[in-house]
Formats: sequence, C-alpha cells, structure tokens
Amino acid sequence: MRSLVTAAAAVVLLAGCSTTQGFYGESPESPTPTVAPSPAAAPSVGGATSVVPSPVAPLWRVGASPLPLRPDGFGQALPTPTVLRDRRLPTLDLLSPPAGGRFAATVGAVTPAIRTRMGQTWSPACPVPLSALRYVTVAFRGFDGKAHRGELVVAASAAPKIVSVFRNLYAAGFPIEEMRLPTTQDVLAKPTGDGNNTAAYVCRAARGQTRFSQHAYGLAIDVNPYDNPEVKRDLVLPELASAYKERSWHRPGMFLSGGAGVGAFSAIGWAWGGAWHSSKDYMHFSADGS
Repeated sequence: MRSLVTAAAAVVLLAGCSTTQGFYGESPESPTPTVAPSPAAAPSVGGATSVVPSPVAPLWRVGASPLPLRPDGFGQALPTPTVLRDRRLPTLDLLSPPAGGRFAATVGAVTPAIRTRMGQTWSPACPVPLSALRYVTVAFRGFDGKAHRGELVVAASAAPKIVSVFRNLYAAGFPIEEMRLPTTQDVLAKPTGDGNNTAAYVCRAARGQTRFSQHAYGLAIDVNPYDNPEVKRDLVLPELASAYKERSWHRPGMFLSGGAGVGAFSAIGWAWGGAWHSSKDYMHFSADGS
C-alpha cells in the first residue's frame, strides 16, 4: 500500500488497516516506560475495558528496534514481548492535561503551524483542502489512570461528532495510550511493530488500490492500534501485537463487540473494522465502513 503523497517507507510505518493504514510509528529516541502485566482480567465499564493500574516494570523503549522486513515491505510479525502482552504504558504529555481532570475539547482551523507539523501527511494533491479539515483536541484517559489531552485532524463535517465519541469514551473510562498528529518523521521511520498512536488524518491510497482511503478525507480514525491490530492471514499490524489477536482475553484499551467503545462510534454512524469478514481491523472506524 503506497501513500499518494509519501515515499514507500510510509507503507512500512503507517500500515495498519485493511483498506487504510494505521498511525503508530514512534521516534526511536522517545522512550516510553511500561508497567507489568496484571494476571487478573481487567473489569469492564459499560462494556469497555477500563484502566487497571499495575506495578511498575522495566522500561520498554517504543520504536527503538526496527524489525526485519518481509518481501512486501512490512515488518516481520515477531512474538509479542512479555511486557507488552498486557500493555499499559503511561502517556507522555505533549499537550497540557485538561483542567481538573474534566473532559474538554476544542475544534479549530488547521493553522500554518499545524500544517507544518503535518509534513508529508498532506499535500495540495490530496482530495480535500486544508480549509475542509479541522484541528481537534480532546481529553482522554491514559493507561496510567490519569487525564490527558490529545490531538487529531479530521474532516470539518465530522469534528463535532468526533468530539462526542471521545466524550463518551472518557466517561466510560476507556483508556488510550497516545494521541498525536502523524508527521514526516513517522512517514520516514522504519517499522518497529510496537507503536500505539491514535490518529486520523493522513493522505494516502487504500491498500492495493488507486482510490484514496477514508483517512485522506479525515473520515477515519485508528484507535490504540497495538491493542486493536489488523489481522489478515499471516499479516499482523503492528507486528509485535500478535498477543492481541486473542480477543477473548479482554484487556484495557481493546474494542469489543457490543462494548461501549464500539458503541461510541456506532452512535455517530461510523462502522468498525473489527466487524469485517475477510480480515479484521480492530483499530479502525470510518464514516463509510471502508
């Protein structure tokens, strides 16, 4: 799958959805500490797995170890490291947390500064102009049990609906590890198979097709891709997330059929890739179901 505005390296980094690619590349120099897996299953809040803090364990450096590549350019799917089998990494704040731990959101234009940060994820050749996109910030709960604030670029028409989704996820205690804009650095990075960034906009084609994906219109979001990988035959994306192919083992941050997480997107009319038949894309939600 090749982006319409990026080099082939973007395929390796951003691949994550069956018809769309996820966004979970991390810079190798950005260490993220992990916490040890808990032997007990996490409780459920309204059908969504909720945050259960665990004891601190040795650091896991997200993005530190590039994977050997498959002939198709993706990284090889390797066994899930023990510390990531029940992944609960704390969030590194890029934006200030919401005041008082309350849900808060903003919707604004894509400013020149935001456009610069987006880098190669948008170009004038993309199907929507910047004026048709919105920069959105929303509060979210981390796996560390704390309130955080993340950022997305989405279609202007979808922005109010997306705010309502994350308001509901916040109320349900659904944890999210990271939510930041994909950048050129992500596009050019080599696959490491351990990223978990929640993101929406990037201008590229659907896999194996010449048409634009829903992400290129700002009408798709990938949430917690490591906890909700794409699975198709021998392909797992992110490549170290094989432990999360087992969906009957309910861990925080997973989307479950009938759960509050899937319900939050269903309420705005968006469809879930976890309900697809030929493949499963558990991270992926989109306006038209593709």
